[in-house]
Amino acid sequence: LLSQFDPDNTGYISTEKFRSLLQRHGSELDPHKLEVLLALADSNSEGRICYQDFVNLMSNKRSNSFRQAILQGNRRLCSKALLEETGLSLSQRLIRHVAYETLPREIDRKWYYDSYTCCPPPWFMITITLVAFFLYNGVVLDRFVLQVSHPLYLKNALLYHPQLRAQAWRYLTYIFMHAGIEHLGLNVVLQLLVGVPLEMVHGAARISFVYVAGVVAGSLAVSVADMRAPVVGSSGGVYALVSAHLANIVMNWSGMKCQFKLLRMAVALICMSFEFGRAVWLRFHPSAYPPCPHPSFMAHLGGVMVGITLGVIILRNYEQRLQDQTLWWIFLAIYIIFVLFAIFWNIFAYSLLDLKLPPPP
Repeated sequence: LLSQFDPDNTGYISTEKFRSLLQRHGSELDPHKLEVLLALADSNSEGRICYQDFVNLMSNKRSNSFRQAILQGNRRLCSKALLEETGLSLSQRLIRHVAYETLPREIDRKWYYDSYTCCPPPWFMITITLVAFFLYNGVVLDRFVLQVSHPLYLKNALLYHPQLRAQAWRYLTYIFMHAGIEHLGLNVVLQLLVGVPLEMVHGAARISFVYVAGVVAGSLAVSVADMRAPVVGSSGGVYALVSAHLANIVMNWSGMKCQFKLLRMAVALICMSFEFGRAVWLRFHPSAYPPCPHPSFMAHLGGVMVGITLGVIILRNYEQRLQDQTLWWIFLAIYIIFVLFAIFWNIFAYSLLDLKLPPPP
């Protein structure tokens, strides 16, 4: 076949020959793959198609040149939208629902629907929620959640405490402790409802990066802006995911076809505002262990900043190499600079400012 359409062995075939090939054998192809191939033929201005792009498509892979050809094209699809297809099984309807909840472009939705195999499953968000939160706190600590008034609240090796900031693991492990069952419950709900669909589409590597970046930014923000307070809860990571998702919906409002998107945004913002307001109130409420104050709320703001910078770039560029995105490198550089600044701040600022810190637990 290649020798017939590419006698000079250049690795390319002309657009005319490519279209004639599709017309002759289109009925043998998957309808979704056929639509993407037609979009590739329509968008190519060079008059030739890379044969490797065709091979990549048929093997459920997309090279960077193929992605760019699709993104630069007019994305006209030759048949009905994915939302109008009938006779789907329950699992197919779930995958379609996830596609419409997270992706703004129809061609990306169809590609995701056609290629998603649930292998691997969204293991990161499920593991961090069920195993880390419930099993660790319930089995190891014999408490599903430690209230800020509980005697063991400050006497554990997990939460971030300003006097123990040299123990670097605390900048991450504080997510395993929560200041009340309502704090834990709201974070778990948001994490599962938002995080699992995002991981199904974008993969564990990208979502875990956003989540962990939000967690680290949260604890470092507290160490810089609220230097006397401890930190507990996974709000930094959760707010990074939720704010990235909401910002992505706003930026692609016309393309997002999720049902009740305005209502969903309102509910998410109300829940986040309620939890953030509770954190602010708790921070300035008289502490059960003076002079150590209640947990800081700055971790929420650190997570939001990660979400609307790094998170938005990751969610916007579905199935594209982030290494090719200039804005990704800019925001990543800003994040690294902030982390380095916070590290030096923790090393030198506390002694230079001569702060009276609460005693270690």
